Amino acid sequence: MAPSKTPKSTSRPKKEKVFHPDSRKAGQLSRVQLRKAKLADAASKRTKKHSARADGYGFFYHAIPPEGTLSLEELHSIISNVWLTRHDDELEQERAARRKGRPKSTKESKLEEIKLRESEQYRTGMDVPDLTHAATVELFRKWDQTEVAYIQLLRFIRISSVDSTSAVVTKQGEHHSLKESAPQTIDEAMVTDRDDTSLIEPPSRFASTMMTMDGPLS
Repeated sequence: MAPSKTPKSTSRPKKEKVFHPDSRKAGQLSRVQLRKAKLADAASKRTKKHSARADGYGFFYHAIPPEGTLSLEELHSIISNVWLTRHDDELEQERAARRKGRPKSTKESKLEEIKLRESEQYRTGMDVPDLTHAATVELFRKWDQTEVAYIQLLRFIRISSVDSTSAVVTKQGEHHSLKESAPQTIDEAMVTDRDDTSLIEPPSRFASTMMTMDGPLS
């Protein structure tokens, strides 16, 4: 006698629920998906902003001299001769490659916009880590070059191309060592005058930081 065959159990695949576009449930799902997309986009923008700020502070981190601090004059020199001129070579290349009568490339326009914006910022007042202040420089040396929150510990000053002999303290710094009372205005005479060769170093000293910070412009 032949053995009886056991009937195969068949399980039907679950059908995906489909909601009418005008139904209440479809509207709820749509709002949830939109919110998730907005949150993801916001998180991405926060990450990019965080990275850009870290790279910007990185420029000044690499401007710290091997020993001691910068004078106010040296800090101004780094801003005007290195920071504001970092795109000059690329800008000249773009201009040279453009044929007569042709419109500017997108890259050339962006480079000119950056240079104009930063020059105006420097003229009206630019907040930077106080590299003339020994305690601030000592703290800055310990930065891991990634954690932006650490920068809040540092003292910041506002400098301007209009007056290169004085600066104003805009942030005292949150580190306990900086909480003590300090003058809110800094004159060049108050900063230790050092006769060294820290500014003879070529702009290539800052090249990696500037390249990372600005990102691709093409």
